[in-house]
Amino acid sequence: MPAVSLCCRICATEHPLDATGTCSRCFGPLDPTYDWDALRARVSRASIEAGPQSIWRYADLLPVAAPEVARLAPGMTPLVPAPRLAEELGLGELWLKLDTANPTHSFKDRVVAVAARKAQELGLDTLSCSSTGNLAGAVAARAAAEGMEAAVFVPSDLEPEKLAAAAVYGPRIYAVAGTYDHCSRLSVELSFELPWGFVNVNLRSYYAEGSKTLAYEIAEQLGWETPDAVAIPIASGALFHKVGQGFAELSALGLVDGTPALFGGQAAGCEPVATAFRENARVVPVRPSSIARSLAIGNPADGDFAVTTARATGGAIHTVAEDEIGSNMAHLAATTGVFGETATGVTLGALKAAVAAGQIGPRARVVLLVTGDGLKTPGPVSDTYDPIMIEADADAFLDEVLIA
Repeated sequence: MPAVSLCCRICATEHPLDATGTCSRCFGPLDPTYDWDALRARVSRASIEAGPQSIWRYADLLPVAAPEVARLAPGMTPLVPAPRLAEELGLGELWLKLDTANPTHSFKDRVVAVAARKAQELGLDTLSCSSTGNLAGAVAARAAAEGMEAAVFVPSDLEPEKLAAAAVYGPRIYAVAGTYDHCSRLSVELSFELPWGFVNVNLRSYYAEGSKTLAYEIAEQLGWETPDAVAIPIASGALFHKVGQGFAELSALGLVDGTPALFGGQAAGCEPVATAFRENARVVPVRPSSIARSLAIGNPADGDFAVTTARATGGAIHTVAEDEIGSNMAHLAATTGVFGETATGVTLGALKAAVAAGQIGPRARVVLLVTGDGLKTPGPVSDTYDPIMIEADADAFLDEVLIA
């Protein structure tokens, strides 16, 4: 197994590789630690390129052993150029990382695959989570593929498209009267009482590591080069922090030169991390009220670490107005042919803000993460449906078009 222990980010206390997400000494978050000297000796560009076309090509840099049979393996999603949008924004290059190509159409398949593998190593037979939608679908699908049970906790007013996208796999769905933060607190309490693998609670240390594979893939797909900047949505802050960690690890291994600046986005209706960055303060919990439901985490567990990552990489975290989210989704679709969910509307808004502020230069190579599919959150762009009514008569149509 590549990982050797869990270590607290706050007090550096080491813990065994068990199902625990917080330090018993200071309650800080735990991260897997690795034998980097051994990894430098055996991990190379060639060894990675010889691996499977999934996240498991990076198994040496993950905290679990690769499965013998990789069922429904996520990763190696397309990285596609967006030249029209790049020109409009005034960028040298813009690339879209399409995690909509994962099995359940979001980046959550990456983190769940790693957490589920750890659950199997620990002999757990039920996967669980608290979710704003995408994670519920990823957990339910992974459980179905692996022959495990699934139980997910979601806010009772979750978008019906996301509920259906999770329910189809046959999990037990518990609709909680409250916000995501209520779901999260309930999951934490239950994780002490039930022998389940709560992927974003007692398996969080392993789960979060799956996000590093986005950084690994971007660098590899760019010919083992790092972009100048990456635009990322922020919910709990874990994705943002771990992508930064992933690039730093590639640099430490000598596989790439340098690391990119990371730019994050939050919607105005739930912006605790953006506010903390702007005010140079600690994250203060808020009550979410945003159409970007997948980002609406009022008490983000890794918010302070996201702020630190933004500053350390030379990036920033921007707030995006609620009424700009849908128009950004439509703008991305109309210029690239890619329909991203509300989180992507926030990410594009943050990228626009960074360009407007002069934080990203006109010759920069930028990657924007498309973390989820717009078909799961079509509401904000429903007003783009404005059909032209015609009769079922070709001659009349041609006459009308020619006259027009």
